[in-house]
Amino acid sequence: MKVPVVDPDLCTGCGACIEVCPAVFEMGDDDIAAVKNPKGAGESEIQEAIDACPAEAISWSE
Repeated sequence: MKVPVVDPDLCTGCGACIEVCPAVFEMGDDDIAAVKNPKGAGESEIQEAIDACPAEAISWSE
């Protein structure tokens, strides 16, 4: 199963992924996005969040 992962070294904390997919992503205390529920949305919606990330910090992991 594919799950989204956020690279904390690349994340700029812009929040675009949270706007697109709030059920999957959340902002951590360090202002870095994190995956809170990898099954919180469908694959196409998660892909929209990946595509929306200006830092290209989100990818799929098997």
